[in-house]
Amino acid sequence: MDIAGKKAVVFGGTSGIGLAAVKQLVAKGAEVIAISRDPDKAKSNGDLPSDVTLKACDSTDESAVEAVLSDCAPYDILVSSATGGQRAVGPFLEMDLEGYKNSFAKLWGYAAVVRHGTRHLSDNGAIVLVSGAPARRCKPGQVAISSVGGAVEALVRATAPEIAPKRINVMSPGQIDTPMVALQGDERSAFYQKMTDGHVIPRAGTPDECAHGIVFLIENDFVTGTTIDVDGGWILTS
Repeated sequence: MDIAGKKAVVFGGTSGIGLAAVKQLVAKGAEVIAISRDPDKAKSNGDLPSDVTLKACDSTDESAVEAVLSDCAPYDILVSSATGGQRAVGPFLEMDLEGYKNSFAKLWGYAAVVRHGTRHLSDNGAIVLVSGAPARRCKPGQVAISSVGGAVEALVRATAPEIAPKRINVMSPGQIDTPMVALQGDERSAFYQKMTDGHVIPRAGTPDECAHGIVFLIENDFVTGTTIDVDGGWILTS
């Protein structure tokens, strides 16, 4: 796919990996609509390119997802990096099961985006969802995150044949330095050093590095139903 002149819709497009994807799509000549739960906050941050259209939507609200996608239609590229809210952590046998269930809000959001978004996608269009390295190598305390990520990747594999010739793929990041971590200064550096100790590439990744993976999945017409890892070797560590 030649991204220049194409129309893209990006859920979670005002922060972190989603914002980086928006900027790279704009740089390649796409018309981009960024979807955010709080677009006014995104405007005040001043990080978005001036020609990006902002729309409000909570990805966990299916009717709102359906409405905003209908309003954006038609388009050629659909990306979702929206986290879906709560993520339970800790040992599974000690975990509150409501917290475990609530972690799947991300999956339900993705399912709504794919279901209602595919119908408005051009015939040679591409969908990219963002999963996470714990889906295939779960570290202690990440059972809920791993379960959700695994379900996202299974959804994509199962859906790809059904929606062809439209394509759908997953970009799976490792430990990425994003605003989701509120720590600053030395505390932030120490946190990421600890989290990536023992990785093949012993540092946190950047949103731009992840966005490059998303753009690859959009541009390469011979890739569908698969996951690419931008994880610094996370899945290779013990």
